[in-house]
Amino acid sequence: MLLFVLACIVPSFLISLCVTGAMRWIAPRIGLVDLPAARKVHKTPTPLGGGIGIVCGVVVPLVGAELFAKVLVNNDALRSRFLQDVNLSPAGVLEHRYQLWWILGAGLILSAMGLIDDRKNLHWLPRLAVQIGVACALVFGAGVHATVFVPQSLELVPKLLSVLWILVLVNAFNFLDNMDGLSSGIALIAAVVFATVMLSLTGQPRWLVAGVMLVLVGSLTGFLCHNWHPARIFMGDTGSYFIGLLMSCGTLLGTYYDYAGAPGSRHVILAPLCILAVPLYDFFSVIVIRTLQGRSPFHADKSHFSHRLVELGLRPRDAVLTVHLATLTTGLAALLLYRVSDWSGAFLVVAVVVCTLAIIAILETVGRRQNGNENH
Repeated sequence: MLLFVLACIVPSFLISLCVTGAMRWIAPRIGLVDLPAARKVHKTPTPLGGGIGIVCGVVVPLVGAELFAKVLVNNDALRSRFLQDVNLSPAGVLEHRYQLWWILGAGLILSAMGLIDDRKNLHWLPRLAVQIGVACALVFGAGVHATVFVPQSLELVPKLLSVLWILVLVNAFNFLDNMDGLSSGIALIAAVVFATVMLSLTGQPRWLVAGVMLVLVGSLTGFLCHNWHPARIFMGDTGSYFIGLLMSCGTLLGTYYDYAGAPGSRHVILAPLCILAVPLYDFFSVIVIRTLQGRSPFHADKSHFSHRLVELGLRPRDAVLTVHLATLTTGLAALLLYRVSDWSGAFLVVAVVVCTLAIIAILETVGRRQNGNENH
């Protein structure tokens, strides 16, 4: 298993590290720069385009993995040598590659739109329209949707929920891209937890979904080498849309509950909600705040959890680390779901997550109130 993990992480890390480094030189020369503004944290012009490094760090290794799988299908000796204890069928990888390329193709579409948005600041309506089209294509065209315990007569329900899930996470990670290392760090933590679930906590390892999550881990780590405080480059919408799509599709395709091997363990389907509790909370709370203030839900401002922490006196770096810690806490709660045997235990785990979000809400409220008093 260690060889599998390294084979997923190392190439994506190196590619993302190098491409992001190249974009630091290229972006200023093509006018791809994020300038300081009243609603932004950074104080100096910073190159955009780091998302291109993230995209390359995911797509290129997955292309290589498909080519390698084609070689292994026809070579028993190589298959035995490289796969060893990994019960992964190269033929199975090739069988699922079309669905994977649907996801990556959709991600490239959103990334291209994000790159245009980084240059020209598109209105939110066309962006949302493209996102809806991409989500519907994935769910209804490629079969990327959740399996929910509903009668066959209601099979449309999980598909519609899956479309909503994709839209929410794509925009949630975009919203979170407001401080150095924040969105990418949260995605990194979530991807590690998801990969852990897929590899060690289900009846059998789910190699394909885990592999994609580990490739994303490597790519994000390579990007963070350039994006950590102080950031030398930003991912922009190019990267945040791509990350949100991969996270949403990975969680939809992941298998959490084993029908035959773990009867009575349906409570583990709550794992994605626990792992992504902080991004989901930040997204919905910001939407509510902006709506109550009579502004567009997609109008950029400083209503996020991270901004509230800074207003309470934390440095941006410490605020980001605090949000990362909150994400790790809810992620560990998701792992704990696999250690409890019934819904009563699951409710206790969910209560821990809710209490974590309640702490966040209290801090946000205090920060917002203090900011309001200063403005008056």
